[in-house]
Amino acid sequence: MDENNTPQEHQDYLPNHENSTVSTSQTEANNLQFQNRLDLSALQASVQNIKAEIGKVIVGQTDMVDMLIASLLAKGHSLIEGVPGVAKTVTAKLLAKSLSVDFSRIQFTPDLMPSDILGTSIFNLKNSEFEFKKGPIFSNMILIDEINRSPAKTQAALFEVMEEQQITIDGHQYALDAPFMVLATQNPVEQEGTYRLPEAQLDRFLFKIDVDYPNLEEEIEIISREHLLQDKAKTDEITSFLTASQIISYQNLVTQVIVEKHLINYIAQIIVATRSNQFLYLGASPRASIAILKASKAFAAMTGRDFVTPEDIKRAAVPVLHHRVIVTPEREMEGVSSKQIIKQIIENVEIPR
Repeated sequence: MDENNTPQEHQDYLPNHENSTVSTSQTEANNLQFQNRLDLSALQASVQNIKAEIGKVIVGQTDMVDMLIASLLAKGHSLIEGVPGVAKTVTAKLLAKSLSVDFSRIQFTPDLMPSDILGTSIFNLKNSEFEFKKGPIFSNMILIDEINRSPAKTQAALFEVMEEQQITIDGHQYALDAPFMVLATQNPVEQEGTYRLPEAQLDRFLFKIDVDYPNLEEEIEIISREHLLQDKAKTDEITSFLTASQIISYQNLVTQVIVEKHLINYIAQIIVATRSNQFLYLGASPRASIAILKASKAFAAMTGRDFVTPEDIKRAAVPVLHHRVIVTPEREMEGVSSKQIIKQIIENVEIPR
């Protein structure tokens, strides 16, 4: 299906025109005008360029790359979870290198202190005053490697900055420059020396992205590329082309994507269903419904559409919700995952037509 054309089944999501007596040709012209209301050609081209740059190194993992780009466009943060060696950190670094923005990497360890992330006030002997020295969090894109290696005290240092894009130290507020995005990785297998992330922090991640093993063909391609690489660095051929101002412009453009009222109701019905589901101990909060709204807008813009469809919402729902809900202990012991429950909820909620 051509992404630039509106499928017949999605005609219902075009805005209603005030004059219902216009001719068929006029209606088609108006629909065409609506489809081109937002010029998303540059955004769509930039998305393809980012994918191409990351694809120079990463084999497969298209869902992870799509969600990272959508997270960037939606002004969100992403938590990437997978076993060691599936290119979680490399993909995050490649995304950062494809953008002409400031980048910081923070390795979380059990002895890491909040001041190591945010910064600290140092006494200047020359003027007998305290001066604030900014920490690595003062950047546009932050890669936090193994985020579950640090205790709750250090995790709490991220609460304000991830939600409000500012930090408060010694009674002073320091705003961070836009764009601002946190990419965090964690290993779900190893438990020794790790700490469970607080629910309040998990709720601040737009997506939780699960990274699986590559299939046989992808594994062969990975080995072949590594063999041909020889002594070259994997990031040598990555080109930085998207500036901070361009990213901000695209982020503002995404907020203008049309979402019809019945689709807003659809999002609300999914969220409310998580709160009454007998298999879930904790349902999703209003922040989750806003996250689905933002993510579905980003997915629509990435495909060149300036209106959201139910498919965009369904695509966003699982990665947005499955880390925000808690499965009841009984179902967890039976091996039922939050992903399975959310997919069942989505299937049970009627799709608006």
